[in-house]
Amino acid sequence: MNRSLTSFFALMTFATAEAGGAQAFELKSPDIADGQRIDMKHVYDSFGCTGANLSPELTWTDPPAGTKSFAVLMHDPDAPTGGAGFWHWLVVDIPPDVRGLKQGAGDASGKKLPPGAHHLENDFGDRSYGGPCPPPGKPHRYVITVYALKTDKIGDAGKGRTAIAGFTINQNALAKASVTGLFGR
Repeated sequence: MNRSLTSFFALMTFATAEAGGAQAFELKSPDIADGQRIDMKHVYDSFGCTGANLSPELTWTDPPAGTKSFAVLMHDPDAPTGGAGFWHWLVVDIPPDVRGLKQGAGDASGKKLPPGAHHLENDFGDRSYGGPCPPPGKPHRYVITVYALKTDKIGDAGKGRTAIAGFTINQNALAKASVTGLFGR
């Protein structure tokens, strides 16, 4: 694996601690066990996959001081896209007092998201959760990351351009924490 890709994955799994010995910002999911196979209920239901396309429950703790909002992104770095990977879920403008997303919050209506939060367009072209659906072969990694942001609104950053949305989110990140699930067929 090349050095920049190794650095990218190290950053994606890094949980930041505040200065002064405070607890680490942490992401957990009762639905996605780190390093384990993702259940079919969270798998996409198209492109040859037959899952229920239900977004996983997520909870996070101990965001750093100054957090004004959160963003949640789900990315497949192993997708055969020429190095860009594939963005499955982007939720932004999550209020600073929220500490998680319920299972199913990624539905297209947006009604299960916390007030003020909304989806950005994923690489399926939808403003919703799009579960794993890799081509047959080796299992892919699905990295779900929560970002604690120093801004209260990202809005429609990138207007459908996931790279610009990711850049904007990373530029405003105070901390991030991840969990990585696996899925193959």
